Amino acid sequence: MLWDIMPVVMTFEFVILLFGLFFIATLYSSVGHGGASGYLAVLSLTSYGMMESEWLKQHAWVLNLIVAGIAFTYYQKAGFHNFKITLPFIITSIPMAFIGGYISLDGLYYDILLSLVLFWASWKLIMKHEYNVENVNQLTITKALPWGGGIGFFSGMIGVGGGIFLSPILLLKGWATPKTAAATSALFIWVNSLSGLMGSTFAGKLDINIEVISYFIGAVLLGGIIGSSYGSKIANQDSVKRILVIVLIIAGLKRLLELIF
Repeated sequence: MLWDIMPVVMTFEFVILLFGLFFIATLYSSVGHGGASGYLAVLSLTSYGMMESEWLKQHAWVLNLIVAGIAFTYYQKAGFHNFKITLPFIITSIPMAFIGGYISLDGLYYDILLSLVLFWASWKLIMKHEYNVENVNQLTITKALPWGGGIGFFSGMIGVGGGIFLSPILLLKGWATPKTAAATSALFIWVNSLSGLMGSTFAGKLDINIEVISYFIGAVLLGGIIGSSYGSKIANQDSVKRILVIVLIIAGLKRLLELIF
C-alpha cells in the first residue's frame, strides 16, 4: 500500500522542489552566483535530504555549472567582465580548494562562525555607498592572489563555489562595482565547481542521477536566464548590491537552520 501512495506524494514534492530550484537560480544568478548553498538548502527540506552528502554536493555543482555559466555569459556580453580581476583569484583558488577539501571543521563552531561572517558582510554592504566605475580602487595581483587562495580554501572545506565569499570581498575592498563583481564571481564559481566534479570523478566517487538532474537542470536553466538577464541588463548597480545582501542573508540563515534542525 505504501508504494502505491509514494509516487503521488513524490510527484507533488518534486514539483515543489523544482519550483524552489527555479526560485533560487533566478535570485542567485541575478548577482552572478551559481546557487549551490540555496540548492542544498532546498534539497535538505525534501526526501533528497536523506541522500549522501557527496551525492548532494555533486548535483549542486552540476547546477552551479549551468547557472554560473549562464550568468557569466550575460554579464560578459553586457561588458561587465574584467579578466584581469578574475584571473589572479582563480589561479590560487583551484589548488587551495583542493587542499581545503581534505580538512574538516567542527560543525557547530564552523556554522556559527560562517553565519556571523555572512551577516557581517551583509551589514557592511548595506552601509556602503552606491557604486560607480569612477570610485573603484585599483586591484593588484599581489592583493588578489592571497584572497583567491583563502576563498578557495574555505570553499573547498564546505563544498560551494565561493561566490558568497568573493562578491562581498570585491565590493567591500572597492575592487569592483556590483556588476563587475557578479561577472567575476560567476566565472570563479564555474571553475571551482568544475574542479570539484573532476576531483570526484578522479576519486571514483561520481554519482550523478541523469534522470533526476535533467529535471533539475530544466528548472535552473529557466531561472538562470531570467535572473541573469535582469541583473545584467535591467537592474542598476545598487539593485544588484541589494540582491546580493539578500543572497548572503539566506546563505547565513541556512547554516543556522541546520544547527537548529
